[in-house]
Amino acid sequence: MPEFFTAILDFFQNLDLITFFSEYAYSPGAVYSFIIIFMTLSSFGLPIPEEMTLVSAGLVAYMAMHPDKFPPPTPGAEGVNLTVLSIICFVAVLGSDMLIYFIGRTFGPRLVETEFFNKKIGKKNFERINKIFLKYSHWACGFFRFTPGVRFPGHMTCGLMGVPLWKFVAIDGTAALLSVPTQVLLVAFYGEVILEKIREFKIILAGVIGALILIWLLRKLYLKIRDKRSGEKQHS
Repeated sequence: MPEFFTAILDFFQNLDLITFFSEYAYSPGAVYSFIIIFMTLSSFGLPIPEEMTLVSAGLVAYMAMHPDKFPPPTPGAEGVNLTVLSIICFVAVLGSDMLIYFIGRTFGPRLVETEFFNKKIGKKNFERINKIFLKYSHWACGFFRFTPGVRFPGHMTCGLMGVPLWKFVAIDGTAALLSVPTQVLLVAFYGEVILEKIREFKIILAGVIGALILIWLLRKLYLKIRDKRSGEKQHS
């Protein structure tokens, strides 16, 4: 395991994140596509926080807005458009939330009994989310948007509990409209501060990312061992 962290640290020490982001500042099509893909995968449990994707989008926009500091690869190359980027981020976030909502809405109570539900949510989390619903009613749709740990199960439960689509879109969409473009715009306009921090704390960033990857791997291993033991008990 120490070799794993050493490899991660070496990788990020040798990786120039500034150059990495600047290469995409003038590839708007790739950036817009990546955002949609990563937002969708994040909704299904990909260990890349939604906020990390939004911050990365903002950094790319900042670089495209400052060609004097980050010149395009070819003169006149089209850079990422901040307005279009903000809209795509919002649509990608709301679209991925609706996708999870429709999974809960389509499969309904049958979903609670599936292995997929037990792996991704679990009955304890489901009970906790139900308590939130009892406390906040349909306003819980917005609460889940601001709570990273329960976004996936929360939005799925919104569909499962029969929250009307228009109400889910109105509440979750309003919450996303307040949070998503704001993050992108703040980073785009104050990107220099973040870039300085990236330069200063590259090793810390590597450690955090390495820890997240390790936690994800350990969780996968734990679930695999748990399922194996559960299967052995059923056959005994």
